[in-house]
Amino acid sequence: MPRRRPGALRAARPTNAPRWDLPPARIHGLSIRTSLAIARVEGLPADYYVYSGATDRALRRYRQFLQPAGRRPRYPQDAECTCRGCSFDDVRHARDILDEILTRLPPRPRAELARAVADLDATYLRRTLPDPFATDRQWHPDLWWRRRLSGGHEEPLPDPREPTSRRRRR
Repeated sequence: MPRRRPGALRAARPTNAPRWDLPPARIHGLSIRTSLAIARVEGLPADYYVYSGATDRALRRYRQFLQPAGRRPRYPQDAECTCRGCSFDDVRHARDILDEILTRLPPRPRAELARAVADLDATYLRRTLPDPFATDRQWHPDLWWRRRLSGGHEEPLPDPREPTSRRRRR
């Protein structure tokens, strides 16, 4: 039986098959080994919201939400749309994605990502307020990050004690 050429084999490969031969984009704050494990998990077709680059985007969104240093409370913004891109407007969705990836990773990469997320979780818990009516409002009240007060805007209101010259202009 004649041997098929490598080019013919590559051409016959389905286009939706995961590509493990490509190096993954390194996720900021994580090792290359963990980034590779995350890329493998993201390459498996299991969930609409988990796609290639979703973990990096979720970590960046989570960090960006907690970025302005200070002691004023932060209020997660509700997403207006549920598509893949717009759903990251809600930082709680980014935390949902990170939780989903954590459940799918092997033990060592899971531990490294869990350490990075735990630091962000502590800040999130400190900077947001508990919602006493979360069981009535949220569709996942069993998740602790969903039991925090949310509002329409993520920027905290200006402090009335602060002089107007120091307030940010809009």
